[in-house]
Amino acid sequence: MNSSTKQPIGLFDSGIGGTSIWKEIHELLPNESTIYLADSKNAPYGQKTEDEILQVSIKNTEFLLERNCKLIVVACNTATTNAIKHLRAHYNVPFIGIEPAIKPASLNTKTNTIGILATKGTLNSNLFANTSNIINTKVKIVEQIGEGLVELIEGGKLDSSEMTQLLKKHLHLLTKHTIDYLVLGCTHYPYLIPQIKAIIDSNINIIDSGQAVAKQTKKILEKNNLLHSQNSKTENIFYSNTNTKVLKAVLNNSNVIVEKLNF
Repeated sequence: MNSSTKQPIGLFDSGIGGTSIWKEIHELLPNESTIYLADSKNAPYGQKTEDEILQVSIKNTEFLLERNCKLIVVACNTATTNAIKHLRAHYNVPFIGIEPAIKPASLNTKTNTIGILATKGTLNSNLFANTSNIINTKVKIVEQIGEGLVELIEGGKLDSSEMTQLLKKHLHLLTKHTIDYLVLGCTHYPYLIPQIKAIIDSNINIIDSGQAVAKQTKKILEKNNLLHSQNSKTENIFYSNTNTKVLKAVLNNSNVIVEKLNF
């Protein structure tokens, strides 16, 4: 077996949101060790310039490579859309990116209208624009910036009345159109699904990228002979450069290591 198969998978995000991706990967690939970097100090990326997003993505990538990661998941829609092309061109490891699931939503819509809730950085990116342009032109894509949502999640206010009111405001602007699919275009947003379901009509399907990313991660590991298929002891380490309380709360898992980082 290739000795590099034992190396960990690296993931980074602008905070705790990418843990929704980590959970899908961990469930599909339980024999893989992982290292997760929550760059909460710089959250949200969606409000930054393209160059600022690129610079933090480079810093995060090099942090994970220093820890011998064999593959890196850019577990952030904004970082993927603004930085992954550069990362793939400059580092000699496979990268997995996150894109809003507008393709499957567009293929399955019956009303020919889908909604996407995402950050400003994702919706304004060239990659998102290019993806949107190749979608069936009969499908209308209604965009809504989820302003303030990431900050509340990072602040531990997931279930607050403030969150409920803000979600109602954003979702009203989407559901006044005849959408039958709501695409969650930020890895923080799956943690809002129970609240979203309580607000929108039950006939609107909610879709995110988590399972697709996990399947793509497995596919790329197999392609590069990096899959660790043996049942052996794994180590899952999470780093945060802010208070680790919120990160520990969303993980809710005693089998992981969470460490505070000066980064």
